[in-house]
Amino acid sequence: METLRSYVCGRWHEADRGFSALVNPSTEEEIARAGSDGVDFGAVLEHARGRGGPALRALTFAQRGELLKGMAKALRAQRDELLALSRSNNGATTPDGSFDVDGGGGTLAYYAALCRGLGERTVLAEGEGAQLARTEGFWAQHVLVPRRGVAVCINAFNFPVWGFAEKAACALAAGVPVVVKPATATALVAARAVEAVIAAGVLPEGALQMIAGGTGDLLDRLGPQDVLAFTGSASTALTLRRRTQLGAAATRFNVEADSLNAAVLGPDVAAAAGDPTFDLFLRDVVREMTQKTGQKCTAVRRVLVPAERLGAVRDALAERLGAVVTGNPEDPEVTMGPLASAAQLADAEAGVAALAASARIVLGGACCDGRGGEPGRGYFFSPTLLEAADGGAGGAVHEREVFGPVATLLPYDGSAEGAAAVVALGGGTLVTSAYGDDPRWLGAFLAAAGPTTGRLYVGSRAAAGEAPGSGVALPQALHGGPGRAGGGEELGGLRGVTLYMQRLALQGSRPLVEELAGAGREEPPPAS
Repeated sequence: METLRSYVCGRWHEADRGFSALVNPSTEEEIARAGSDGVDFGAVLEHARGRGGPALRALTFAQRGELLKGMAKALRAQRDELLALSRSNNGATTPDGSFDVDGGGGTLAYYAALCRGLGERTVLAEGEGAQLARTEGFWAQHVLVPRRGVAVCINAFNFPVWGFAEKAACALAAGVPVVVKPATATALVAARAVEAVIAAGVLPEGALQMIAGGTGDLLDRLGPQDVLAFTGSASTALTLRRRTQLGAAATRFNVEADSLNAAVLGPDVAAAAGDPTFDLFLRDVVREMTQKTGQKCTAVRRVLVPAERLGAVRDALAERLGAVVTGNPEDPEVTMGPLASAAQLADAEAGVAALAASARIVLGGACCDGRGGEPGRGYFFSPTLLEAADGGAGGAVHEREVFGPVATLLPYDGSAEGAAAVVALGGGTLVTSAYGDDPRWLGAFLAAAGPTTGRLYVGSRAAAGEAPGSGVALPQALHGGPGRAGGGEELGGLRGVTLYMQRLALQGSRPLVEELAGAGREEPPPAS
């Protein structure tokens, strides 16, 4: 059985006790173990600050882009192995594993190109300068410079490659070294990705370290120049926010948490097969419920439908969900794998029970045997659709996220404002999707629902041929959301990079300020 090692202070460290088991969720077989006992977390941070940070800050954006390009190439070279590990450790089908692995490599490649476009500079001018006196003898320009700390990146279990890559890409682009902490349950995939990057020798020493296992006192050692970037549950994020040292040091803290994302069918869409917008709606909802077995922070949890079309939508969704083949992803006929762990299965069962207190189960609702698996083994859960009689009644459907292939149908009155009010009951989403072809209704929905979400995905007849689905967090667009979703911002082009940089107002004579800021050189590309 493999023991995962941490990469710290320029070497691989293997613990000899304090292990957590990693299992194959299709067979429940233990396949690896991870632990961080013996890691000196103070030394980890000092290694990053003393070696990685200076080396990265000495590089221009274009040079950092070459580092990211090398990382993307290293992941592509290990693609087949990473996909195989995704099947055994994540329970991901090959398409779902590709979504993670290729998404990570693609994000690194995008930020490599963005950095090359920024050119031979280390300081970024932001926005227009401003004259502060009677003449240009006193001028101001906002600029961004790298912070002199460490980016500690805590990633969720569902995207072990993409989660690592998206945070690391932005931090390294900014010139800040990274300590990555993958979720232990699926750390085998993340560890192999980091191993591939380290083996390729594309990064300066200290730029990237990895913790396999617990974080010990790492977070209590963070200071005012450091950044903590977290992806995970809202409850864990709240626990982290309450840590005394993080608050005392004013450590920059970015949270991307779970959310009760909603898909809204507009009243102008005929709920009938053959309507391009309705077909797109059905395709997207089913995919976002079942891709990665519903274990996505962007998955659809609530499906809002005009009340008079509830029955037609229910029947159409149930038919498509009923065709999903749940089982061991090693079986080529399987289209949805298991949940990632026994804890995730138990949480799904408890979550559906909580939802069923105020909504009836239309389809699924329980664990099941998986195709290609041994009866009674594996963390398999049926695609599950529930229906509530009153979309605006509140309760568990707007409070409890079931992190699995589960969504609830909710009727609304057909108005944009009515739909937005139901969406808002979820307390803030990473993404809300609206399906329709009426710009007036969609405009009213944007105005009413926009403040409650980080991204509004609009599905329409014109977009049906190219729309990738609301669950795709593209690096060009913002990923994050208000309220329950954490209030953070990742990706979004340069917006993701600026999380790891310090904004300051540079003041002095205009020629000198512009020379220092590099404002006279080529302008950086748009942030998104």
